[in-house]
Amino acid sequence: MTVLDELERRTDLPTKELAVKWVIVIDRDLPRGLQANAAACLAASVGVAVPAIVGSGGTDASGLAHAGLPWTGCTVLGAPGAIVGRIRKDAATEAGLVVTDMAAVAQRTNVYDEYLAELARTEEPSYYAVSLFGPRGVVERLTGRLPLLR
Repeated sequence: MTVLDELERRTDLPTKELAVKWVIVIDRDLPRGLQANAAACLAASVGVAVPAIVGSGGTDASGLAHAGLPWTGCTVLGAPGAIVGRIRKDAATEAGLVVTDMAAVAQRTNVYDEYLAELARTEEPSYYAVSLFGPRGVVERLTGRLPLLR
């Protein structure tokens, strides 16, 4: 059984009290636009992989509808590119984690099929960002004391 099998939607708790944690670690030396792109792409990927993390939408006092957001929260951390790659490698060996990534080759193509072909030819890709979702203790052990991306 994985954390996804046991994922209980706890919208009534602060994120620090949840059994699960979601982080995105981004290469801190990338230009801001590439960092934002990587975060957005990984968020979309995680939303598909773990649809239960998106809470229900709501309506404001004026009647305007607002789409649901991740009730788990998401911490965006910054690290040197080499650390991002190490985290990606280490995370791949952990059972129960949902790991998504943005390899650098993703930014060098404008056609998705070309990205997949380039990725298939790359033995050890470098990474712009990696996302980890899973048991809080595992995620915290892998990301250590990395600072927030600023």
